[in-house]
Amino acid sequence: MLDIVLVRRDPNRVRHSAKRRGIAPSFVDEILRLDAEYRSALASVESAKAEKNRLSAEIGKAADKAAAARDLRPKLDELGTRIAADEERARALAPDTEGSPLRELLTNTPNLLDESVPDGSDSEQNVTVRAWGTPRAFDFTPKPHWELGEALGILDFERAAKLSGSRFAVLTGKGARLSRALVQFFLDRANERGYLEVIPPLLVTRATMWNTGQLTKFADAMFQDTDADLFMIPTAEVPLTALHGDEILAGDTLPRKMAAYTPCFRKEAGAAGKDTRGLIRQHQFEKVELVWLALPESSFEALEALTRDAETLLQDLGLPYRVMSLCAGDTSFNSSKTYDLEVWLPSAQSYREISSCSNCTDFQARRAGIRFRRDPKAKPELVHTLNGSGLALGRTLLAVMENYQQADGTIVVPEVLRRYTGFDTIA
Repeated sequence: MLDIVLVRRDPNRVRHSAKRRGIAPSFVDEILRLDAEYRSALASVESAKAEKNRLSAEIGKAADKAAAARDLRPKLDELGTRIAADEERARALAPDTEGSPLRELLTNTPNLLDESVPDGSDSEQNVTVRAWGTPRAFDFTPKPHWELGEALGILDFERAAKLSGSRFAVLTGKGARLSRALVQFFLDRANERGYLEVIPPLLVTRATMWNTGQLTKFADAMFQDTDADLFMIPTAEVPLTALHGDEILAGDTLPRKMAAYTPCFRKEAGAAGKDTRGLIRQHQFEKVELVWLALPESSFEALEALTRDAETLLQDLGLPYRVMSLCAGDTSFNSSKTYDLEVWLPSAQSYREISSCSNCTDFQARRAGIRFRRDPKAKPELVHTLNGSGLALGRTLLAVMENYQQADGTIVVPEVLRRYTGFDTIA
C-alpha cells in the first residue's frame, strides 16, 4: 500500500513508476483530487471548531451570559451541524477508512519500482545479472522428468489425476525420500545462515491475505473456505510476513530472518496449454520460503544477501542457473525489485524459474502495521519486508532428476543429499 504522504510530496515519482509498469498514471490525479477533498473537509472541521470555541468564549465574557447564549445559539447550532457533516465527509474520504475511494486507489496501486529495475514490458526483457555452472553435455538425448519418474516408479501422475484431477502428482519410494531430503537440506542450510524456522498455519484470514498484498489483486488464484472465510496459503510468505503484524519491534533485533517449509496452493497454474505435464506448475506444491524484516536503509543490501542464500543451495546441488533482474513490466504488484533464479533443464534446453527474491520495501508493512523503534523513545517506523524461495521443492526435484540422469535411465543423487536419502542412486 502506498503512503499518501509520498503521493502528495512526489506525485511524479508515482506516475513515473506506473508508466514503467505499463499502467496509465491518471489514477495519481484522482488520488490527489480525493486527498484534496479529504484535507478540505478536515480544514473545514478545524475552522468550524475554532469559530465555535471563539463564540463560546464570547459568551463566557458577556455581562449577560444567558442573553449572549440565546443570541448565539442559532450560530452555534449551525456550526455543530457543519462540524458533524464535515467530520463524516472526512471519515468517508480518509485513506485509513475501509472502503473509502481514496483507500481503494492506494491499495490497488502497485509498489514503486526501484530505479535500478531495468525497463521493459515482459519477461523477454529481463536482464541476466550473472550465471553459474555449465550445462552438462549429454552423450545421449536427456529425457524429461516425467518420463524418468514414471519409468523409475517414483512419479505417478495418472493416479494423482484419479485422486484430484489435473496438475497434481504422487511421489513414491525413493522419489518421496529425495523430496524429503531436499526439504531437510534446505532447512538445515537456512538454520546455518541464521534463519528462525517457523511452522505457520496453512489457512489464514482474509485480513492476513490483505495485509500481505494478496487481496484483492490475486483473489482469483486462491483456494478459499467460504464458510470460515479462510484462505489456503499460496506461499509461506503470507503468514511469515504477517507474523509480526500490528507490532512494534526493537530496532536492534533487525533484520529478522525466518524460514518455513509448507505446502502451497494456487488455482491459476500458468498460461493455457503451457507446462501441462510434469511438476512445473501444480495446484499443490511445496517450498521452503525465506522472509526478512529489515531496516529501511539496508533492505536492498538484504535483497542481495537473500538472493545469495538461495543461490548457494543451487551451487551446493551442482545445478547450473542464472540470476535475472526482472524488468519493470514483469515485476510483481508487491515488489520494488525482484531477482529470479532460473535453473537449467536439459529436456527443455532452457532455464526455468526456481526462486523469486523480492524487496517489498514498506509496501506490505504499511498494510500489516509492522513497525520498529531505533531506540525506546524513538518514533515508530515501518520495516521493509523481503521474501524468496529457498527453494521450490517440485522444481528442484525435477532439476535434480533431469541434470543427474544417466543413459540407462537411473538418477545419481547429488552428494550433499546422500546423508539425508541414505542412497546415492535411484534405479
